Amino acid sequence: MSVEQFQTKPDMKISVKQTFGFDSEMQIDAFSKKNEYVPKIDTDYKFDKDTTLAILAGFSFNKRVLIQGYHGTGKSTHIEQVAARLNWPCVRVNLDSHISRIDLIGKDAIVLKDNKQITEFKEGILPWSIQNPIALVFDEYDAGRPDVMFVIQRVLESEGNFTLLDKNKVLEQHDFFRIFATTNTVGLGDTSGLYHGTQQINQGQMDRWNIVSTLNYLPFEKELEIILAKNKGLNNKEGKEILSNMIKTADLSRKGFINGDISTVMSPRTVMHWAENTSIFKDKGYAFRVTFLNKCDDLEKKIISEYYQRCFGEDLPESSINVSI
Repeated sequence: MSVEQFQTKPDMKISVKQTFGFDSEMQIDAFSKKNEYVPKIDTDYKFDKDTTLAILAGFSFNKRVLIQGYHGTGKSTHIEQVAARLNWPCVRVNLDSHISRIDLIGKDAIVLKDNKQITEFKEGILPWSIQNPIALVFDEYDAGRPDVMFVIQRVLESEGNFTLLDKNKVLEQHDFFRIFATTNTVGLGDTSGLYHGTQQINQGQMDRWNIVSTLNYLPFEKELEIILAKNKGLNNKEGKEILSNMIKTADLSRKGFINGDISTVMSPRTVMHWAENTSIFKDKGYAFRVTFLNKCDDLEKKIISEYYQRCFGEDLPESSINVSI
């Protein structure tokens, strides 16, 4: 999509109170039209107030927002769902070890022009995003390679121009370009052993993030509300009891992880998958095995099975029978 096909700037305001249900008088810039880069709205999505207000500040006041927290807590989807309600184009980039400096900046490529092969520079995701009203989200920010991180550091200043050395060109940031990131650690490296491959982020770069929000495991009632919204077939007395016990099992795994008893933890995303798989297989024990237990260390499976037994009042069967789809 070329620059001309984007709305160049927001042309309306939305009420935070009406749109997100928070007690706030904030009015946020938004676009009236969607394009292919605007995420789809999840009408059942449940927003965390502190995280949502941090993201809204990023959109409204051009702040660089970093969201830190355990896996599966909804860091990236929070940004996407805020963008969806603002009709703000949003692009996510996962900074795994395969993302290189060339992927971000661009490279020369052979193209066919007037029936002749010529070499032409193709911009990467970063120069393209900078020149458009795009919300660029870097997932797994603390797993990025050092050469990639220094490229990103150039654009973290709110008015930081980007020098495209390959074309001897200086790119100015679009007035409505926004940048966000999500991370499992807070840039100090992984002390838990849960997030292999993460690295320390130098303090010069961390200082450039204006707002750092933490989104960790939710209170019991909030987690139940979110999972019920995605599993409406369980929104009855029996279903709520099953979901409550699932969340209690997950909570025991989190406490066990903190205490060093186990090395794998159940995130809210895992509980949601467990609920969905229970609906598919009609067997919560089998669903627990294929959703979580089979991912765990063999030496820890007995402990985790005990968590299940304590919450459901029954032993986890050695094998499941009569599973039908």
